[in-house]
Amino acid sequence: MIKYLVFLLIGFVALVSFTTPKVKKDKTTPKPKKTAYYADNFNIPFLVKDFVGFKEALAFKESQGKYRVVNKLGYLGKYQFGRETLKRFRIYNTQNFLKTPELQEKSFVAYCKVNKWILRKDIRRSVGKTINGTKITESGILAAAHLSGAGNVKKYLRSNGVFRFNDAFGTSIKSYMKKFAGYDVSNIKPNKKARV
Repeated sequence: MIKYLVFLLIGFVALVSFTTPKVKKDKTTPKPKKTAYYADNFNIPFLVKDFVGFKEALAFKESQGKYRVVNKLGYLGKYQFGRETLKRFRIYNTQNFLKTPELQEKSFVAYCKVNKWILRKDIRRSVGKTINGTKITESGILAAAHLSGAGNVKKYLRSNGVFRFNDAFGTSIKSYMKKFAGYDVSNIKPNKKARV
């Protein structure tokens, strides 16, 4: 019986020494803030509505954000540039372009600057209007220019949406205007001679 009590006492001491006592929460310590980059109740990242969010959302639509992608029509990289557009920035070696993420990122920024310069008057006239049920925003205009070229976006805006354009996959100017609306792209300054 004494052996049994000693065994029980040793077991109790061991159990108490290896358990962590509950600590009272200090109510004066502020709670940590939720990160702005994750949706509540899900561990899914979302994009902030700034230029970085804009370019990453557009890249995901174009190539799922992959730098080395070449689609069946020959469009290249994360932002699916055409060879003619790349020539405008004096980029002729497409293999090097595909292997160089920094070059692709710089090319995208330069292309946005050029498109913003080409469309500067249309941006002033059209932002805030509703065309074909879609509110026109500066980021929507830039995304549509990336899809179809600035000239087609001018035609679309100046015709109040009567002019229609779909790319080879059936994607329309209107769909890009809607999908990429509302991003703050004000840090991109119009520049006719933007270079990489």
